[in-house]
Amino acid sequence: MKCFKLFLLCCSFSISSLAAETPTIRLGVQATGTLAWELLLLEANDRTITSGFKIEPLSLANSEAGKIALQSGTVDMIVSDWIWVSRMRSEGSDFTFVPYSTISGSLMVPGNSPIKSLAGLKGKKLGIAGGELDKNWLLLQALAQRENIDLNANVDKVFGAPPLINEQLKQGRVDAALNYWHFGAKLETQGFRQLLDGKSIVKSLGIQESVPVLGYVFKQSWADKHKTGLNSFFQAGKEAKQRLCTSDADWKKVLPLTQTDAVAEQNKLRQRYCEGAVSAWGKPEQQAAERIYGLLRAVSDNQLTGKSAHVQPGTFWTPN
Repeated sequence: MKCFKLFLLCCSFSISSLAAETPTIRLGVQATGTLAWELLLLEANDRTITSGFKIEPLSLANSEAGKIALQSGTVDMIVSDWIWVSRMRSEGSDFTFVPYSTISGSLMVPGNSPIKSLAGLKGKKLGIAGGELDKNWLLLQALAQRENIDLNANVDKVFGAPPLINEQLKQGRVDAALNYWHFGAKLETQGFRQLLDGKSIVKSLGIQESVPVLGYVFKQSWADKHKTGLNSFFQAGKEAKQRLCTSDADWKKVLPLTQTDAVAEQNKLRQRYCEGAVSAWGKPEQQAAERIYGLLRAVSDNQLTGKSAHVQPGTFWTPN
């Protein structure tokens, strides 16, 4: 955390000297998020100076704090999901979404666990990061329903914060854990086994396209005034991600932000992070997002998505 705060100070200091005419992006950043890795690399390579935009980072405690900051106007942009964007648009907001990553969560079990499939969860205790409306949990339920398994009726559920869920699994207090991807990645290096991940769940539901889970979220009205600077930022972020995945020297620059000194964990985090790169984003992926939306809407009984039957127009940003 100390390293992350130092990064924010350095980033804010250096970008304040950029030309006044370049647009400033007030960006909400979680210390535990991979966006901080990319921003650090952009700063280390002076990428912001040559790209026509300025970044003013604001440290966020968690994703909910980011949503509050965006809604209040404290920041211009956060990383969040398109489900939330669609719901906010249905309620009158003009938030919009640009893809950031396709990786989400993973279902982990001990390496010697007898659980080999969803059916093996029957009668077991399952730790779930987040709450009843966590997207990974909802999609897991949708998949189980296709196999005639009612996870709500047949599984003892334990909800909690991601670090707590990992500890519950390590201590044997739960038999399996559904957690966010970076928590699962660290478990993989400690003898635990990935039963399913977010991508495999979606594919098992009959959706073959790789649909981004997280993206940059911002107001469309604000974006329309800063198209050139925003597109430069998105391109710089894409280049930073590629460099983190291809350059060992650049990867070493962000190691302090991985919050682990274990080389095996660092390597697994890098692998999973790179697997989340967005390789395609067009009509097929957006149509697949609509199908995912329908599944989430049905399983959550509209509680996650709101009453709208479809993804709201404008949810996905398409600059003219």
